[in-house]
Amino acid sequence: MPGRQVVARELAEIFKVIAHPDRIRMIEELRRGEKDVNTLAETLDLPGARVSQHLSLMRAHRLVEDRRDGRRHFYHLIQPEIAGWIVDGLDFVEGRLNAVTKSSISQARRQWSAPSKTANH
Repeated sequence: MPGRQVVARELAEIFKVIAHPDRIRMIEELRRGEKDVNTLAETLDLPGARVSQHLSLMRAHRLVEDRRDGRRHFYHLIQPEIAGWIVDGLDFVEGRLNAVTKSSISQARRQWSAPSKTANH
């Protein structure tokens, strides 16, 4: 039984880290491959400082790794499979249709399920 408790705690920690709309969107962007902070900020229409804070938290919890190229920091998912969890989670969102429209779910599913074209890792 103690082993299951440890696993449950670790899984809960992962869920806590990804339990933010910005971080979910970042994970889905990083599923497509490595990106720098500025590209993520521009793509997601978020302030760069906010993107950096989220990435710092995700790095601390070993969801992403970074590489430096001069002044630029590039990030990639350590386990890109986590993005699949998010796509699978759309089934649960679909069950709560009073909160989200079917067309929004369909759009997210198409965008997030598209094959990765630029994955470097």
